[in-house]
Amino acid sequence: GGGGGFARGSRACARAVADPGAQLDEERGFCGLNGRYNADELRAELTRSPLGLVQLGLRGLEVVSGLGFYALSLLGDSASPGVGGEALTVTRRAQQLRELLTRLGPSFIKAGQVLANRPDIVRSDYMAELCALQDDVPAFPNSEAFAIMERELGRPPREVFSAISEEPVAAASLGQVYRATLRSSGEEVAVKVQRPGVAPNILRDLVLFRWLGGFLNAYTIRNLGCNAQLIVDEFGEKLLEELDYVQEARNIVDFRANFEGDPYVKIPWVNQELSGPQMLVMEWIDGVRCTDLEGIRSSGIDVEEFMRVGVVAALRQLLEFGLFHGDPHPGNLFAMRDGRIAYVDFGNVAQISQRNKQILVDAVIHAVNEDYEEMAGDFTRLGFLSAEADTEPVKETFVPALETIWKDSMGQSMADFNFRTVTSKFNKLVYKFPIRIPERYALVIRSLLTQEGICMTLSPDFHFLEVAYPYVARRLLTDEDPQLRQRLTQVLFKDDRFQWQRLQNLLNLAKGGEGLDLSDTVKDGAVLIALDDDLREQVLNALTEGDRIHLEEVQEVLQALEGRIDPQKVVESLPQIGRKVVLGWADKILSS
Repeated sequence: GGGGGFARGSRACARAVADPGAQLDEERGFCGLNGRYNADELRAELTRSPLGLVQLGLRGLEVVSGLGFYALSLLGDSASPGVGGEALTVTRRAQQLRELLTRLGPSFIKAGQVLANRPDIVRSDYMAELCALQDDVPAFPNSEAFAIMERELGRPPREVFSAISEEPVAAASLGQVYRATLRSSGEEVAVKVQRPGVAPNILRDLVLFRWLGGFLNAYTIRNLGCNAQLIVDEFGEKLLEELDYVQEARNIVDFRANFEGDPYVKIPWVNQELSGPQMLVMEWIDGVRCTDLEGIRSSGIDVEEFMRVGVVAALRQLLEFGLFHGDPHPGNLFAMRDGRIAYVDFGNVAQISQRNKQILVDAVIHAVNEDYEEMAGDFTRLGFLSAEADTEPVKETFVPALETIWKDSMGQSMADFNFRTVTSKFNKLVYKFPIRIPERYALVIRSLLTQEGICMTLSPDFHFLEVAYPYVARRLLTDEDPQLRQRLTQVLFKDDRFQWQRLQNLLNLAKGGEGLDLSDTVKDGAVLIALDDDLREQVLNALTEGDRIHLEEVQEVLQALEGRIDPQKVVESLPQIGRKVVLGWADKILSS
């Protein structure tokens, strides 16, 4: 099963599925999803009663018949190619698959959206069609929505809201949103209400998904190198998180804390007292849809700056905070009239560990320096390549393939690169090597692709790396995090040799940053060199490597630093540097 326990909330949900007459408080308890996905407990709960078995069986018949007829169509195609050739047949079947998933409901729509970013499972021509899947569906009756609001609030909505829209302003597969005004403060809010019955249906489908996964497991392991049931477990865990509005409220609080004081990013506040398992009350965002180019321009917003802010905000989530918005589609991103970017809908987030954040920084730096062997190592450390694949025969073929893809994608400069190109080329490797894309990185890839697509809608000449590389370079050079300082040292010294070109690359990339001050970096570097005997010896060797003094390289570095350091600030810190050095030496003497 998946990680974690199924707990009271989810068990109550399962009982509500098995018994439509379950008490209302049971439904509310289950909708809170106080536990986490566990496949074995979920199956046991849903098959505990005869009625539950019947309901599961009926849904199973609906799913199997739909997928079965589709599978028979594919078998027929392989036996006799259709009119118009193979390409036309594949296109038609991909469209039929998208339509089938839409008919089967929210679980299958969400599954299709996940598969659209899983080249280790789905071939590229089907992925392109699945990318068109939308979870926009007809709204459910307002009477049901207002009944849920009253149940969650414990009183009629009119007592809480002085005004509320009669119709939803947006509807999706899992819920719909109303615009309202708080009676207590006059603040405008978005009221998000979960679709009735959606959670029980999703839980049934998760049991069926896992059964289908078990049926296909032998094939997927043998032919695709991935465990189908493990993919289902990862999907189920993320989907239950998305249904948990209490968890989403906590996500909003965390995102607001991360971006507190940021002048470029707007995260709405959430009213947790008025929110509950099936309803969320959060600040109304009055902005311009992020793909509305004319609306953005007419609001006086600098389009280029807005795109840069969006990319940097995404990179900060990924490389600094480790809490990443997993679904930044055009309906969830807005341009504020003051130039900020605003995020909404925090049900789908990815979490990145501290270790993996550091590996991702490493991967970007290795890409900058064209260190493809280390890039291959990054893929292994991130879980894309299994440990069994970390062998010399695999490395001997994977590293050159990675180098070819990256160089072809880069072209002559960063201006020739886009993220979708390199992702598309990388997708072809999954069938040649034992590559599996972890679920959280599937979300990250989907998110970055979506945001790059938004930027290219606003400006076809947008280039992702022209923003991403300078950001990473500036952070590596200026961040006070000791682990990043250590990373900088590792980047500049490889095989006990100082890499002059790497330093030049970093400084040149960092030039894109306005107001970039490297004074603290120079100061901290001086202290580090003075205190570390091995590092000091490496620096001296670098300056005299090859029986010559590297004055040209030093001069180029100084030119790159021009305007990036404050000489007075560095000079004023010399006594402080001296104190640190003396204390460091004293500590060494005492410890020895």
